[in-house]
Amino acid sequence: MSKPRVLLADDHTIVAEGLRSLLEGEFEFVGTVGDGRALLDAAQKLKPDVIVADISMPLLNGLDAARHLKRAGATAKIIFLTMHAEAQFAAEAFRAGASGYLLKSSAGEELITAIHEVIKGRAYVTPLITRDVLSFLMGAAGEPEQPSVKLTPRQREVLQLIAEGRTMKEVASILNISARTVESHKYEMMDAIGVQTNAELVQYAIKIGLVTISLPPNLSAQ
Repeated sequence: MSKPRVLLADDHTIVAEGLRSLLEGEFEFVGTVGDGRALLDAAQKLKPDVIVADISMPLLNGLDAARHLKRAGATAKIIFLTMHAEAQFAAEAFRAGASGYLLKSSAGEELITAIHEVIKGRAYVTPLITRDVLSFLMGAAGEPEQPSVKLTPRQREVLQLIAEGRTMKEVASILNISARTVESHKYEMMDAIGVQTNAELVQYAIKIGLVTISLPPNLSAQ
C-alpha cells in the first residue's frame, strides 16, 4: 500500500524543515511551498492526498487558498497547522473546507495522528482547543446572526495584498487584473467597511486575520 502524499505550505523555513523531518518516514513528502498562490499551483501539479498549511501566508492566506482549492474540485484533505488558537479561526477553517486543525504548539506526533485521521475521512481538532471550538459553535448556533461586512473572494485577495504593502500595480500584476479594477475594489471595500484611509483598511485586514503583520508606523493615510 502506497504512503499518503503530503504537501506542506508554510512560509517559515525552519518550521517547514522541521515538519519535513517529522513526516518523511511516515508519508511521501511531495514538496514545500511558501505562499498561498504557490500552494494553488503545487496542489494542481502534485495532486497530494493531504495538504498541511499555515493560515498566515503571504500573497494568499491559507483560508482563502483552501476555498480556491475546494471550488476547483481539489480532493486533497487540508489540515491547518497554525499559531491561531482562537475558536473562530478553527470554525472558519472548517467552513473553508479543512479536515483538520492543529496548533504549532501541538506535539509533533499529533500531526501524524491527524493526517491518518483525515485520510480515513474523519475530522480532527487538536484537544488543545476542542472545548473552545465546541463552545464557540454552540454559542453561535444560539445567537442571532450579527451583521458583518461580506467581502467577495476577489476583494479579500486585494485587501490582503494591500495590507502586505503591495502597490496597486503589484496587486494588479499578481491578480492579473487592471490597476483601475484594483482601485475600484479598494474603494468599494472602504465604503463597505466604513473606513477612509489605507491605515484603517490595513487595521481591518489584521482584525479579520488576513494578515498578522504589525501596522507600519509610516503608513500614509491615502
